Amino acid sequence: MNKTLLSVLFILCNTVLTAQITGTITDNKNNPLPFVNVIIENTFKGTTTNDDGYYELNISEPKTYTIVYSYLGYKTVKKEVDIDQFPYKMDITLEEESVSLNEVVVSTEENPANAIIRKAIDKRKENLEKVNSFKADFYSRGLIRIKDAPEKILGQDIGDLGGGLDSTRSGIIYLSETISKIQYLRPGLLKEKITASKVSGNDNGFSFNNAQDVDYNFYNNTIEFGNEIVSPIANNAFGYYRYRLEGIFYDDRGNLINKITVTPKRKNDPVFSGTIYIVEEQWTIYAIELDITGTQSRIPAVDLISLKQSFSYSEKDKLWALISQSIDFKYGLLGIKGDGRFTAVYSNYEFNSGLTRDDFGPELVAFENEANKKDTLFWKGIRPVPLTVEERTDYIKKDSIQIVRESKTYLDSVDRVENKFKLGDILGYTYKNSHKDYSLGFDIPLGGIQFNTVQGYTGKVNLFYTKRYDDFRRYFSANAGFQYGFSDERIRVTGSLTYKFNNTNRRFLTLSGGEEVQQFNPADPITPFGNTLATLFAEENYMKLYERRFIQLNYSEELFNGFRLFSNIAYEQRNALFNTTDQTFYPRADVEYLSNNPLDPTSTDAPFENHNIIKFNVTGRINFGQKYLSYPDSKFNIDNDAYPTLVLSYEKGFGATNSDYNFDQIKARIYQAFNIADKGRFRYNIRTGKFFNADNIAFMDFQHFNGNQINISRRGNYSDVFNNLGYYDLSTNDSYLEMHAEHDFNGFILGKIPLLNKLNFNLIVGAHNLATPDSKPYHEFTVGVDNIGWGKFRFLRFDYIRSYQSGGFIGDTILFGLKFF
Repeated sequence: MNKTLLSVLFILCNTVLTAQITGTITDNKNNPLPFVNVIIENTFKGTTTNDDGYYELNISEPKTYTIVYSYLGYKTVKKEVDIDQFPYKMDITLEEESVSLNEVVVSTEENPANAIIRKAIDKRKENLEKVNSFKADFYSRGLIRIKDAPEKILGQDIGDLGGGLDSTRSGIIYLSETISKIQYLRPGLLKEKITASKVSGNDNGFSFNNAQDVDYNFYNNTIEFGNEIVSPIANNAFGYYRYRLEGIFYDDRGNLINKITVTPKRKNDPVFSGTIYIVEEQWTIYAIELDITGTQSRIPAVDLISLKQSFSYSEKDKLWALISQSIDFKYGLLGIKGDGRFTAVYSNYEFNSGLTRDDFGPELVAFENEANKKDTLFWKGIRPVPLTVEERTDYIKKDSIQIVRESKTYLDSVDRVENKFKLGDILGYTYKNSHKDYSLGFDIPLGGIQFNTVQGYTGKVNLFYTKRYDDFRRYFSANAGFQYGFSDERIRVTGSLTYKFNNTNRRFLTLSGGEEVQQFNPADPITPFGNTLATLFAEENYMKLYERRFIQLNYSEELFNGFRLFSNIAYEQRNALFNTTDQTFYPRADVEYLSNNPLDPTSTDAPFENHNIIKFNVTGRINFGQKYLSYPDSKFNIDNDAYPTLVLSYEKGFGATNSDYNFDQIKARIYQAFNIADKGRFRYNIRTGKFFNADNIAFMDFQHFNGNQINISRRGNYSDVFNNLGYYDLSTNDSYLEMHAEHDFNGFILGKIPLLNKLNFNLIVGAHNLATPDSKPYHEFTVGVDNIGWGKFRFLRFDYIRSYQSGGFIGDTILFGLKFF
């Protein structure tokens, strides 16, 4: 308690000693006004008020300044102050702006708001291109609260979330700030150097706030906000919005500002609602106050997001520049609810300063050395938005808690409580030593309980050990799995040892081995759960298995940005397996199980000769245009939707006890997914390959194609599966070409159909093709409806599929999709 009190006194004293121009901004009723812009006139140097209406404007040179106080809905105030010493205190009261329609000439032929918006749309591209490049200082603060947090989530204790919860299990669970230098080049290059980073409760942490995540430019036709959201001044905005002129007012420069309310024509469209302010004659954005729901943004956990942007005019550059932005949000899912805010302040702009593409590379974000080691005095002198009482308290509380919670005494005491074995741990238990940062335990996964005709019912037990280093950037893990088949009365054991070398190129080395039952298609096209249901309830044993005894070495790392290498070599002993049970819940006299032979399910012969073989694989994955975030000792890759990913592989089987089973294969894959403005998301996936010296190889080494025979899918999308094809119908040991394409209209079609648009369903269409020398070309065409459900739980999908081969119709089916589980 004494330490906490001293910390509070220190910060209060520090506030008085280091602040320059300070004050509180209120309305006529003495209510504090948050997010008021406070700027030195004719500059981009300024600050904003916090939730308490308090501001601090850090100025080092005593002289005469003109300070501008502006806030939407209130009259702008200018104050000329002659400062000869610091600190300087100045409180301000703002009066409400009178928004009037008296001066507006209303035409009976056209809504005046529509005329204003049409002019803004006409000038959209010109205003967008006014800024070719800029440099600026950037400040970001993120805060997330939780309210009435449950004690457990999905059966797991969540504790007090690092000291963030009070007695009502509510409080701040994330508070972080960054100071950075940013550079921008049109049309979309943005680079950031973070010079200071602060995370509440973690003096060694690095904030994940960055300028990339809050870069919202409404002069673009769409804004990426979870979904591609249509701007109120997009070229096609009149297809999505209705507009109403609320009135006009004049800013401090005498510019006439039009206040326009925007409302969606259809509530579930990817659009905003709220207010946009347009400058007369210039037809630029003066400010925005817009809301978007989780449904509109396709972020199910979110209830509402509110976005505010304020702009300031530069006489020097003759343009309006974004100076402050706030994103407030409310969320709730599975009993977890809360709110938060992300604040951004832009200052010290240098426009069109000669930046070129050579000044930008794949690195989007980087940190200066010791960026997370800045002390309180540093933050007090540079933070443009003062902390609220709540935020100051959170920093003090969690920083003091951190010292205690990192001590061996505290960690050991927590472990003694959590390591006690309880009745609920019978299906899984973890022993932790938090001070030495290792854990070990076991689990009996419910997913390990399954049924197939080779093993009968199975159960599985896993053992694990993990030792973490460097905040989990490096770790060592050891795992073992024990599976028992009750019908074949066999226990099979597998194990692995894995070491992660770092968190930059993410080099991994894994040694594994043991004995396991595996599907002939290593992609496991049918899930154990799906096969269990089909087998026991419908007497359809689609899963085909063989036994693999192996020892294998895997290695992977990113050799350079965008290129990752995967390689493995394995010695395998493969044995054929046969059905050992005919159990089913609903036996039918005229139906019996097929054999475990995927080549001829009516034959009880082995599908291959038992043999040993050495397999080698090397794969290179190229993510074209990959960007990344550089954190100290870490690198986080960001996929670029504008470019595809290419995968090239070479696979060789050699040293087989049956020389016919030796082979070579080369293969390639290219895939991509990207948004087409507001028209939805398109994805494609193309595979091709060629075998050599493979006329009589073992069937598990064929190229198999993911099929589906149970009319149920748990895949998120269908760009890697033929949903009306047998699991091994077109497997090949020759050349092949596999193509998938799928487009999710994301409400673009169904959202425009009256009544149907209230359901918020998405139309999806797809085409799938497969060609091999051994069979006629196979085609599937699909049309489906996604986003089916209720409220925030929309995890259902239905598809109708038609199949053709060599131009002729061969069958159709209905597919039921589950995406949530």
